[in-house]
Amino acid sequence: MDILSIKQRYGIIGNSLILDRAIDIAQQVAATDLTVLITGESGTGKEVFPKIIHQMSSRKHGPYIAVNCGAIPEGTIDSELFGHEKGSFTGAHEARKGYFEEVNSGTVFLDEVAELPLSTQVRLLRVLETGEFFRVGSSKVLKTNVRVVAATNINIPDAIRRGKFREDLYYRLNTVPIIVPPLRDRKDDILLLFRKFSGDFAQKYLMPTIQLTEDAKILLMNYRWQGNVRQLKNIAEQISIIENKREINNEVLAKYLPNHDFPNLPVLYKAAHQTNEGMTDRDLLYKVLFEMRDDVNELKRLMGHVIDKTGLSGNLDEASLKILGNNDSYESSGMHHKKKRDFSSGEPIILNENNLGDEAEDVQEPEVYIESLSIQDKEKDLIQKALIKYSGKRKLAANELGISERTLYRKLKTYGIDE
Repeated sequence: MDILSIKQRYGIIGNSLILDRAIDIAQQVAATDLTVLITGESGTGKEVFPKIIHQMSSRKHGPYIAVNCGAIPEGTIDSELFGHEKGSFTGAHEARKGYFEEVNSGTVFLDEVAELPLSTQVRLLRVLETGEFFRVGSSKVLKTNVRVVAATNINIPDAIRRGKFREDLYYRLNTVPIIVPPLRDRKDDILLLFRKFSGDFAQKYLMPTIQLTEDAKILLMNYRWQGNVRQLKNIAEQISIIENKREINNEVLAKYLPNHDFPNLPVLYKAAHQTNEGMTDRDLLYKVLFEMRDDVNELKRLMGHVIDKTGLSGNLDEASLKILGNNDSYESSGMHHKKKRDFSSGEPIILNENNLGDEAEDVQEPEVYIESLSIQDKEKDLIQKALIKYSGKRKLAANELGISERTLYRKLKTYGIDE
C-alpha cells in the first residue's frame, strides 16, 4: 500500500516530507515484530501510527488495545497491565487478567509510557525480553506473545538523567524510532488541516464554512502552534461556532491565538547552568539580532584585513567602501600606508612614504562609532525599515515584523514615526 492510500484510510492530512517519512517507517516495520517507540509533542497525532502498524501486520486479526499509562493511578497500574489474584490487595474480590494476558497474539499500545513508575518499568522490561510476567499477588510465571508499541511526548534521555526512566528499558523500546513532526514544521499543511476541520464543523453544526482572508492565512501559518494539530482543531471549532461572519480576517483570528504578537520566535537551548525564566520573547529576539550584528562586524574586520594584504584598496568603488561601514581609516602593519577618504570627490586617496609630504598632516584619526544598544531604538529602526520596504503599507509591514497591525499603529504613535 502506498503512502497516499494509507493517508486516505486513516484520515491523515498533509504533504510534509517529514510526515511521509514517519508513515513510511510505520509501514516498513509493521511486517516485523519489532518494538516501536513513537516520539513527538502533545497533539501531533501519535495515536494513529500504532493503528497503522497493527492493521498492516500479521497480528491484524488479533486484539488491539491502547493504554494511557498517565491516566492510571500508580497503585493500580501493575494490576491493569499484568492482572492480579483474588485477595492480593484491598478490593481484589476476584482474580483478573491484565492487558498483556488479554491481548495475547495482538498489539498493546502504551501511550505516555514515560509516566510508568520505576517498579512497573522493571516488569515491562521482563515482558519485552522474555515474554514472561507475574500477576500481582502470584508467583506463577505466565507467558504472553504481544507486540508493544509505545509513545511519549517527554524527552526520555533527559528523564533517564533525572532517574525517572530506566535506560535499559529505553533502548529496548526504541528498537525502531518514529518521530512525528510538530505542526510548526509542517507549515504547508496548516491551511489544509484548517480547511478540513472548518468543513467538518460546518457540516456538524449545519452552518456555512468559514473562509480566511489572505492576511489571516499568513498569521495562521506563522503561529507557533504549541498544541499542534489538536490546538488547530479546537480553534477551528471555536471560530465556527462563535463568529457570525463567515469571512475571518487576521484581527478576528488573532483573538483566538495566545501570544500571537510573537508567532514564531527562535527557541534558545537552556543548559543545566543557564536560566531564561526572566527573559521575555522580545529579549530573546534582540539577543539574536545583537549576535547577527557581531557577525557583520566580524565580516567587516576580515574584509579590511584582506584589503590590506592584497593591496586592492585603490581599486575599490564607493559601494565597496560602504561595506566597511565606519572604518574609513585603517593602518596596515605589512604595507605601512594609510587611507584617507576625500569626501569632496568621493574618491579614495592612498598615502604612502612617497607622497605623504604635507598631506600627512591631513590624515585624521578614525572616528569611533558607538552603536546604540537601546531596545527601543532597535525596535524603532526595525519598524522604519519595514515601512520603507513596503512603501508605508502598515498591514504588510506588520506581517513582516510578526506583530498585529493594531500593535504596529500603537508603536508608530509611541515612537512618533511619520509614515
